[in-house]
Amino acid sequence: FNKNIIITYLKRFYIMERTKSGLSTKDFEGSVDEKETRLAVLTNRNGAEMTVLNYGAKIVSLMIPDKNGKLVDVVLGHNNLKEYLNSEERYFGAVCGRTGNRIANGKFSLEGKEYNLAINNGPNNLHGGIKGFNAVVWDMEQLDNQTVKLTYLSKDGEEGFPGNLLTKITYRLTDDNSFEIEYKAGSDQTTIINLTNHSYFNLSGAGDPSVYDHLLTVHAKTYLPTDDTAIPYGDPAPVAGTPFDFTNEHAIGSRIEEDFEQLRFGNGYDHTFIFDKKVGEFAHGLTCVSPKTGIQMDIFTTEPGVQVYTGNWMTGNFAGKLGHKYPARSAVCFETQHFPDAINKPEYPTVILKAGDKFRSKTIHKFSIKK
Repeated sequence: FNKNIIITYLKRFYIMERTKSGLSTKDFEGSVDEKETRLAVLTNRNGAEMTVLNYGAKIVSLMIPDKNGKLVDVVLGHNNLKEYLNSEERYFGAVCGRTGNRIANGKFSLEGKEYNLAINNGPNNLHGGIKGFNAVVWDMEQLDNQTVKLTYLSKDGEEGFPGNLLTKITYRLTDDNSFEIEYKAGSDQTTIINLTNHSYFNLSGAGDPSVYDHLLTVHAKTYLPTDDTAIPYGDPAPVAGTPFDFTNEHAIGSRIEEDFEQLRFGNGYDHTFIFDKKVGEFAHGLTCVSPKTGIQMDIFTTEPGVQVYTGNWMTGNFAGKLGHKYPARSAVCFETQHFPDAINKPEYPTVILKAGDKFRSKTIHKFSIKK
């Protein structure tokens, strides 16, 4: 055999199995709870690329063109399935459910019955419990080059929640460089639901050490102050005159170190902003821009709020994709959702899903270059 021919074929094989973000699809093949895992690769006509792991319905990479036309991976994540299974950051790119965010003391009452959930975040329940939607294998069907559908049946009693809840999620990478998420769910018993995607964004590229320079505008005149366990007191508070006022564009890091109680409680931003729109209305919620790459992300959603989390508790102690370290505040999460602890605060938009009713939610992340 000719040595050069063999090398050429090996290079071709290597290139073919690698995504544009440098991942090997084979490294995500495996089994969790006797269900097979795999990585789907989505591409659009502009050359953008998104990869989706059916373990946790996780967005693993999202390659978006910058101001020079170079593709930039704008989400943090891992190189393979094993790293996800052992990650310090178990919510990287995942869908959180049945209830994203926190439920105070892991307790709620529904139709006269009290439910007790796992306590996995201080004194509270977080993101569905010990084994939420982020830690199960979804059935995944790739509908075309730009679309995947993920389905999961959460059985009655799973993580303490009532009802058999069937959830269907559609991810699309559209030709206008948007990442779309559509959620649909139904239950055979009255239950609660609050789904969100927990992607960690750095629009300068995964591995860039900080999002302090990212410019953020949020259409929210109010937010939810919390106690020191991240449970909202109840009433919204005005953002005016506080470091939470992003009604006009501010750099994320410009006020994050201010001596302000809410920033001390969260070690930075980890709060729900209430959008200036009607509950259920699909509207523009926020804009985030990286001055380095020029990449702008606009988020549109039907959800009433967004949890803005600035990666305050990331350690940088492990290597993520392509060996990059992820120190504290090297990413920002925009978790469109209903409000934390809503089941215990009847004044909040309801998270109750009655038997036979349909839950629907939609969020779009539209990427462009800032003009």
